Amino acid sequence: MPSLPRQILIEPRVEHHALTDPVGTLLQRLDAAWPAEDWAGRRVVVGVGSRGIDRVAEMARTLVSWLRTQGAEPIVMPAMGSHGGGTPEGQRELLASYGVTEHAIDAPIDASMDVVEVGQEVEGVRVVVSARALNADAVVLLNRIKPHTDFGSALTGSGLVKMSAIGLGKAEGAFRCHWAAATRGHERVLRAVSRAVLGHLPRVYGVGLVEDGSHRIALVEPMRGNEFHDREPALLAKARAWMPVLPFPEVDVLVVDEIGKDISGTGMDTNIVGRGVDLQPMPNRCSAVSAIYVRGLTPASHGNAIGIGMADIVSDRLVQAMDAHKTYTNAVSAMTPGTARVSIHFPTDRECLRAALRVSAADPAAPRIIRIRHTLALDRVVVSEAYADAMAARSDLTVLVPPTEWRFDDAGNLDPATDLLAGVLA
Repeated sequence: MPSLPRQILIEPRVEHHALTDPVGTLLQRLDAAWPAEDWAGRRVVVGVGSRGIDRVAEMARTLVSWLRTQGAEPIVMPAMGSHGGGTPEGQRELLASYGVTEHAIDAPIDASMDVVEVGQEVEGVRVVVSARALNADAVVLLNRIKPHTDFGSALTGSGLVKMSAIGLGKAEGAFRCHWAAATRGHERVLRAVSRAVLGHLPRVYGVGLVEDGSHRIALVEPMRGNEFHDREPALLAKARAWMPVLPFPEVDVLVVDEIGKDISGTGMDTNIVGRGVDLQPMPNRCSAVSAIYVRGLTPASHGNAIGIGMADIVSDRLVQAMDAHKTYTNAVSAMTPGTARVSIHFPTDRECLRAALRVSAADPAAPRIIRIRHTLALDRVVVSEAYADAMAARSDLTVLVPPTEWRFDDAGNLDPATDLLAGVLA
């Protein structure tokens, strides 16, 4: 392999709006939002999803505790469609990986996948809803609001609307929604199914969370179910404005240390990497990346390697960590088979980088390489020296480590002792 250009560790400027006390803010907002609600003796299902939301266990525990102080009987339920292999055990395991366990949140977890068809068809979907949610006295959804990775919309992204349509539909509902969305459009189907679901549930509430550019909670917004559709667009716009981007728009090789369901529904956020779930470039929404090399899978994904097919090159480590059943279940449900296809893979970082540089058609004398930990962590980024001139004109980039050589261990992998990102891997 030709010698790699020297690498530079930089700190791009990202939007910092993190709350100093998210838990305290949640308690204050709950008291202010629902002061006159009668919770005494009510069985309340608290829906929690499969994303790696900042401090999700603390927020879930706080919500459960607040409900109990109001006299409610809270029960936590996974509201994540087909994730975790579409099984109760897999979904419990996913929640546990985020610290959401019965002991930690002091509430039972009901991971039943049972659904009830409510007898209504909208946009070609025979609507189904979790049986546990239908039988509860109230439902409270807890979710992060952010731009979706499969479609662009000013009204609907990942958030409370989507969770009510797909998350509460369990595996069967997720498949039905994605099937209809493939032909009628995601925004149209999700909003219609969400309204149908909300109309059949008992009292519905939600807590929308918005994170800043450093993946920390910046907004906490409790609302009632009949407010989801009206209030979510403004929060979505805020999340989009705060979302970080790659520091340079033109990239020959993007190296991603980890993908995972805790990072994004597609393993790596399509809004960041510039490639959609159909594996096509998305020039109007993100950077232009010629080749992607993915090095590994987050432990919290528990083998769900959805997104592996969006990469051109992956490591053998990633392939070995992949649980085919979980990955394929998710891909089939979402009707995105390309995201689960196993890409070209090699045993070492050195071999993978060589292949990525070759398929990118980069200038051998000055390849433009960017390396990130994952798509939720763009506060520390490694860039190649080819960007040096462009950096000199940028006031929003701070150099943390000046140009240094890439170093590999005897096996041909990045040497952890000198790895510029090793100390900040999150």
